[in-house]
Amino acid sequence: MLESSILNDNIGIKKIQSVKDNHHLIIDCGNTRVKIAVFLANVIIASYTHQELKVEDIEVIHKEYQPVHCILASVVEIPTAVQSYLSTHFHYIQLSWQTPMPITNAYQTPETLGLDRLAAANAAFATFTGQDVLIFDAGTCLTFDFIDKQGKYHGGGISPGINMRFKALHTFTQRLPLVKHQNFEGLSGTSTETSILSGVHNGIVAEVEGIIGKYKNEFTDLKVVVTGGDANFFAKKLKSNIFASPNFVLMGLNVILNFNVDQKATA
Repeated sequence: MLESSILNDNIGIKKIQSVKDNHHLIIDCGNTRVKIAVFLANVIIASYTHQELKVEDIEVIHKEYQPVHCILASVVEIPTAVQSYLSTHFHYIQLSWQTPMPITNAYQTPETLGLDRLAAANAAFATFTGQDVLIFDAGTCLTFDFIDKQGKYHGGGISPGINMRFKALHTFTQRLPLVKHQNFEGLSGTSTETSILSGVHNGIVAEVEGIIGKYKNEFTDLKVVVTGGDANFFAKKLKSNIFASPNFVLMGLNVILNFNVDQKATA
């Protein structure tokens, strides 16, 4: 029986910082889309999704909410015009591995660590303070990351996401069709298309369940969070007790921004 919970982003996370009166602009530029949120303290009050980051889209948000502080995390190059606008109109941080944050990063090559993974680890630390947490981010890639109850980030793993698996089967074979991500129930496919659906769906679910099991063998009080574009798929398929939070990375970016604002205020 599936036991999953939805983390209510409107309730926000356990505070490890003081409550802010100003709106914050949070921007996450991924491989396939841009997610933008406006936070008031720890609460998301508005969110947007775009194919690319444009000045005019930020201007609309700026005029409506007048956010003071902004943080941006990106795995793609940011246009110069956007950089200029953010620097001019906000107290602006472009996240890097060197940005101060509340967790301890034990990754051996921190400069290569995906900023979305780093942000999610900060959200986990703030949400489940004093607990071991495993985070799965199910997007273009499927990543998992572990942060212990002391707030030490240990790293994790990277494998292809659901759509990447469909594309790989088509691209690297002569005759297999490109199958779209769609609902499939059962185990045995009865056609080439449903066999691919079965292999990708059941394979990736088994992979995640197996990883959860290995971590739970070592950390019995483990909390598991699933975020990213395919979070709802895993929330329905996994048998493990999990928390689903599509906005976990945005929440983590807000944690980092609040941490830096607090540090500056007390300096």
